[in-house]
Order: sequence, then structure tokens, then C-alpha cells
Amino acid sequence: MRHGSAVGAEGASPRAASFQEMWAELLPIGRSSASGGYRRHAWTSADAECRAWFQEQAEARGLAYEVDRNGNQWAWLGDPADGDAVVTGSHLDSVPDGGAFDGPLGVVSAFAALDELRFRNATFDRPLGIVNFGDEEGARFGLACVGSRLAAGQLTVEQAHLLTDGDGISLPKAMAAAGHDPDAIGADPERLARIGAFVELHVEQGRALDLSGDQVGIASSIWPHGRWRFDFRGEANHAGTTRLVDRRDPMPTYAETVLAARREAELAGAVATFGKISVEPNGVNAIPSLVRGWLDSRAPGQEALDTVLAGITRAAREYADAHGIDLDVARESFTPVVEFDHALRDELGRLLGRDTGLTVPVLGTGAGHDAGILSGSVPTAMLFVRNPTGVSHSPAESATEDDCVAGVRALADVLEGLTRR
Repeated sequence: MRHGSAVGAEGASPRAASFQEMWAELLPIGRSSASGGYRRHAWTSADAECRAWFQEQAEARGLAYEVDRNGNQWAWLGDPADGDAVVTGSHLDSVPDGGAFDGPLGVVSAFAALDELRFRNATFDRPLGIVNFGDEEGARFGLACVGSRLAAGQLTVEQAHLLTDGDGISLPKAMAAAGHDPDAIGADPERLARIGAFVELHVEQGRALDLSGDQVGIASSIWPHGRWRFDFRGEANHAGTTRLVDRRDPMPTYAETVLAARREAELAGAVATFGKISVEPNGVNAIPSLVRGWLDSRAPGQEALDTVLAGITRAAREYADAHGIDLDVARESFTPVVEFDHALRDELGRLLGRDTGLTVPVLGTGAGHDAGILSGSVPTAMLFVRNPTGVSHSPAESATEDDCVAGVRALADVLEGLTRR
């Protein structure tokens, strides 16, 4: 953790001490000694350690602990069957070699906020829940937010059972190996109907707060975004004996498409990234027969996103046709623009400015979140904590201890306000 004017353990506030202790316990789990990043992929041993940590935190606070049919973990203060519950939390899994804050900050802050509220002797008129959604990053099976998508009915059982990882292990097999029943997964409308509001705290994945000088912000919306797979098929051949004019090499066409993605995104004020690639036969002295690339693209609006994808696809087909390459494009996931509940968003602003009179900045984000998935079923909102580097999905992802503690305080203020009828 980066320490700015950090709060030391001696004389630390209750919220700071609580945060520090939990953060230190969670920090080593799934960390790569080689990269310094995290490999907490769904239904692996590192994921199991994270899940055990969550259960320990819940039980240490006397909360009712349960795992739902989709593997999401819940901790409850009060009876969720009473309905109109206020829930907070995030996820504990990571992208390959990701940072420490993306996801875990929201879960640790949720428990620390509860500790803060108990220190204040706060009263709760509504049930309060803390959740760890499973497989938010999609690092292992290629689809983000699996746990929340299943719960919200945005991913069918049949679709989920077709998901496989890079080693060909299916999601059901991985879940079964981890002790969870894959035949039980599916939409969970009764559980979601008990939730009156969901607030997710997350480290900012950008520098808006750093540039404005604010420790905490409120989300306005999530850009529409999706993932597409581009399959470029050519002909395998010898790299040393095949003349350039005789080649059907899909790699140059893929490379031209990557450059086209950058140009189209710049023109539309969007982002487009080919961040994953698979090559067959993947030999140093072999011309590839197949180059498979995955595109991630996001934009401020649907029209801009459509324009970017159309431009990239058009360019890819032109390059492919010119060089005798076969091209298939398949959409693997898509999330439309998410406008967070305006009334809840405004209430967060009121609660955070009530004692200080300050206006908390409201900002959009290009990153997907479980809160975005749930927004179609439950009123949702998000808080962001400043990230001084602006870097995310990398070991360089960062937040100062002071900002993390400010986030805990903000979340506690919000939960205290929302749990009062």
C-alpha cells in the first residue's frame, strides 16, 4: 500500500485500525512473487483462501454467513427476509497479475465500515448485508461478472455450463472441484428482491479524482462495453522456405486490425484494446494457421461504440480479403450503458455532504462492475476512492492509506443514512 500522510497503527482511528488489520491479512493471498501482482482466479486455491477469509470476517463479527446458489458469499446483520436490505461489497478475484485494490478494497471497506458504525453505536432499521460476488473479472472463463450475471438472470445455466478455461476445464467441473454444486446455479430473483439498495465501493480506475484533488467520488454511469473474438485463419507453412508472396499469413492482418482499433477509438473518443491473443501452431519457425484475438471496447455512448466496432470490423475484413485470410467475428459479451439509480446517487451525495457542506464529484467510468449488472434488478450506486497512479489491472494500481480510510468513512456515512427508515 502506498502511504501518503498515512495513519499509523498507534493512535489510529477505529476505522483505520480495522482496515489495516484486514488489509494485512488479505494482502499475501494469491500474490505472485515474480510479478508482484495477483492471480486470484475463480474457483482456484487462491480464490478458496479469499473465500475463507471472507467467512472468517463475517463470523468474527457475529454476522449470519451464507453462500448462495451461484457461489456468491453473503454476511448479514439482521434478517434479510425482512426485505428492503442495504447491501455493500464487491469481489475478491483478480485479473492475471492484477493489482491489490480492484475488488478487495470494496470488501475490506465494507467490513471496516460496519466496525465504524458499531463504534458510533449506530442503529439499523433495515437489514445490512456484505457480499463477495464470485468471478467478477472473468479471468479464468472469459466472461466478466459471472456470479452477479447468474443471480440477475443475465447468464443462463446452459450458457454458464459451456464456459471453459484455457486448459479446457469447464465452469461446472471447476465449481464441483471447489465443493460447490454446479447444478444449483441460476437466476435468484427472490434473493435480489430482498435488497432495497446496493452500494459498491471501488478504487477508481482512472485519474479523475487525482486530477480534481478529491478523495472520494460518486459514479454516474458505466459506459457500454463488450468483448469480441476475431479469428483470422490462414495457412500454416515453413517460415524459412515460403516466399512472402506465397504466404497466407494471418498475423499481418491481425496486426493491421490492432492498429485500426487504435485509430477508430481515437476518432470516436472511445477505447479499444486487443489484450489477449492465441496463435496456432505457435511455433517460432512456423507461419500461423490461426491468429485469434480478443477485442475489448468501451465508449461514452452506444452510438460511439457501434461506430468503433463497425470501423474495426470493416478494416479487418478489408485486410483479410486482400491477403486471402478468412475472418470470423463473434461477440462474446456485451453490457449496455448503465445509468445508476438517480435517486440513490443523489441521496449518496446528500449524505456525504450533510456534515461538510462539500459537493462530492460525480463521474462516469469505462469499467464494468457487479453494481452495473445488478442495476436492472436493484437500485445501485457506486463510490470511488482516489487512485493516484490512475493505473488499474496492474501491480502499479494504488491508493494511499488516508484515501482508503476516507473511503471507509464515506461508506459508513452512506450505510448509516440508508439503513435509517
